[in-house]
Amino acid sequence: MTSEEVKLNVEKALDEIRPFLESDGGNISLVAIENDRLVKVQLEGACVDCTVNQMTLKSGVEMTIKKYVPQIESVINIDK
Repeated sequence: MTSEEVKLNVEKALDEIRPFLESDGGNISLVAIENDRLVKVQLEGACVDCTVNQMTLKSGVEMTIKKYVPQIESVINIDK
């Protein structure tokens, strides 16, 4: 998978999970993909201060991204 394909598939994964985040007043943006293995995202809105945002990040976002791009090893949140 090329770097461009990785980016497109990560965006597809984020598009899949975004409606769930938006329903709770949050959102997510792709910040960067490093070495086609590490995805950096930014949680937005209500997701920033949510007490379960790390669970959402690992169980929801990371799992969905890995479904589209199995080579991704980790997804981390970058604060503003």
